[in-house]
Amino acid sequence: MRHHVALASLFFVCAGTGVLAQRSEPAAPTCANMRLVPAPRECTAVKEIPLGVSGVRVQSESIAEDEFASKDLQQWLAARGVGSDTGSSATVHFERVHGAHAKDLFGGNDEGYMIAPGSGRGLVVTAETSAGIFYGAQTVKQLIRGSGKDTVLLEPTLRDWPAMPHRGISDDWSRGPLPNMEFLKREIRTLAAYKINIFSPYFEHTFAYSASPVAAFPGGAMTPDEARELVTYAAQYHVTIVPEQESFGHLHHLLKFEQFGALGETPHGAVLAPGDAGTLPLIGSWFADLAKVFPGPYAHIGADETFELGFGQTRDAVRQRGLGAVYLDFLKQIHTTLEPNHKRLLFWGDIAVNSPELVSTLPKDMIAVPWEYDAKPDFTSLILPFSKAGLETWVAPGVSNWNRIYPNNNEALGNIRAFVRDGQKLGSKGVLNTVWNDDGEGIFDENWFGILFGAAAGWQPGESSEDSFAASFGLAFHGDETGKIDEAQRELMAAHNLFKKAGLGDVEDGYFWIDPFSDEGQRVSAKLLPVAAELRLHAERAITLLAEARAAARLEKHTLENGEALDALELGARRMDFIGLKFQSAQDCVALYSRAQALAGDTSRWSEIEDILETIGSNNGRLEDIRDGYTLLGQLFSQAWLRDNRPYWLDNNRDRYDRAAQLWMSRAERWSQVTGHWEDTHTLPPLSETGFPATTPPGN
Repeated sequence: MRHHVALASLFFVCAGTGVLAQRSEPAAPTCANMRLVPAPRECTAVKEIPLGVSGVRVQSESIAEDEFASKDLQQWLAARGVGSDTGSSATVHFERVHGAHAKDLFGGNDEGYMIAPGSGRGLVVTAETSAGIFYGAQTVKQLIRGSGKDTVLLEPTLRDWPAMPHRGISDDWSRGPLPNMEFLKREIRTLAAYKINIFSPYFEHTFAYSASPVAAFPGGAMTPDEARELVTYAAQYHVTIVPEQESFGHLHHLLKFEQFGALGETPHGAVLAPGDAGTLPLIGSWFADLAKVFPGPYAHIGADETFELGFGQTRDAVRQRGLGAVYLDFLKQIHTTLEPNHKRLLFWGDIAVNSPELVSTLPKDMIAVPWEYDAKPDFTSLILPFSKAGLETWVAPGVSNWNRIYPNNNEALGNIRAFVRDGQKLGSKGVLNTVWNDDGEGIFDENWFGILFGAAAGWQPGESSEDSFAASFGLAFHGDETGKIDEAQRELMAAHNLFKKAGLGDVEDGYFWIDPFSDEGQRVSAKLLPVAAELRLHAERAITLLAEARAAARLEKHTLENGEALDALELGARRMDFIGLKFQSAQDCVALYSRAQALAGDTSRWSEIEDILETIGSNNGRLEDIRDGYTLLGQLFSQAWLRDNRPYWLDNNRDRYDRAAQLWMSRAERWSQVTGHWEDTHTLPPLSETGFPATTPPGN
């Protein structure tokens, strides 16, 4: 315990100055350029300790609950190729600090920790609790830089604790992707490494409930035994699992079954009918099942987007009493029904915020979760009605991944930054960043950029800097010291901006699937073709930067971390590139054929016509380019899907790739008839008989 007494004195000397006392050490990296995620609250001078091949020795006091943090760090060091045996010359020592001064050291927060130089070569990590020790260990991981003989340990003096006690993500398990257990454990480890302490799986019909087994498709639902295993695993990493079961809206996949049809506001709809005798017992049974396997203090009842309310069974009640009264009364009934589980209930705030005069009637132990996913300048109006009513709030921004080829991180970072900032100003206790999979195509490993910014914003006080985070992500998440992964992310952000400027919104999945020869495809072509080349250059530059970062790592004889996310980034970039290629190739087909028709009467140009026909439809032709894009990208998509998810739902997506490829195969086969007709007759059919649009594309 000898280290923490001196360390405590170091910080108390600085009390009231806002600056930590500096040691007289040689010049070293500054706190500003350490590029840690989240950034520490307080920091002073930093120096480097060359490790070479000697490694780092990890030591801790004989406190059982701290042993996991010590072993976790040792395993990470070993995976990074950094030795941690007794012969190591540098040490990382974990110590607990006790007494009244502990609260002062960590801002009264039991997740706080300090890191400072030890009496020899290395660091002392000091905290009051096992959570603080664990988070200190996660920061130490980011202080290891370089590889092999060039490995160094940064030795800062810093003090750190979170701005918000609850820092989490909500992960959609009900609209396609359903994670496998191997991925879920990797997800928990990764979230915890960046100090996220809440994980909220989102269920509509994908938990195996005893009262509604018909809705849980075999292979498409989490079982109670899997939930128990995940809870036990997450607890080691100081992550609390908060299950969300929709209990009002978003329940079509239950209500489509006949045995539950009568409980719906409308027949086979998506919203439960308040007042029906069967609804509350069903909700009660779900949450009783969840309480048996998720022992944490919270449960999330959802209750967002109840659009059908008032259009069916509650039509008269809504007309007489108003939508807000009917809605909020049902929330209170759910609260009463679930009281035996002794959980604090979270609910989405989008409906209740429209009836601020009634919000105060809700039980004060409920937690409102206002949500909004646009990068608005101010979110006060979404939070204030609940805080004025005396309710705790957690804010819910989003990573802007839904329906998109790759998340729109321009929108996500702006949304997260301002929403969390305003939440902190108004006393919100938590941030619940959201991942949604509306069209069923989501690859979770594409989302880490937005997830980590949410982790940083929830831990750091005040308004977090997008620029600082974007310059730190590649190093903090992948161990990339070249900056190329950061640049690759910016290239895909630029691609989204390009689409927006072209009047196309985000780079959405729909553009990947749309047939450019269809009427809608032609309308998109008019906007997309002028920027298609620039779009492709951004996407291809991202792919190139990724390859260069990986090559640089291999040269240094180490592997970039979180490689699955790099594969997902490449998949997103290649799908973006293909969108541009597809529309360009389709345009080429029509333009080339129009040229061939214009030349058909000139016998001296017939060889040129043959070249044109080959360019459109040979083995290296434009039609085959589009076919190949769908087939090859379908393979990459399947690989990414199965890394993260169970096979459930995959065939719905693979079928789209297969059908799209088949469309272009059939066009290539039809094209062989056009070329054969030319060889036989030296005449060309009209555009309408080729399968091409009967108009010349823009710019030709």
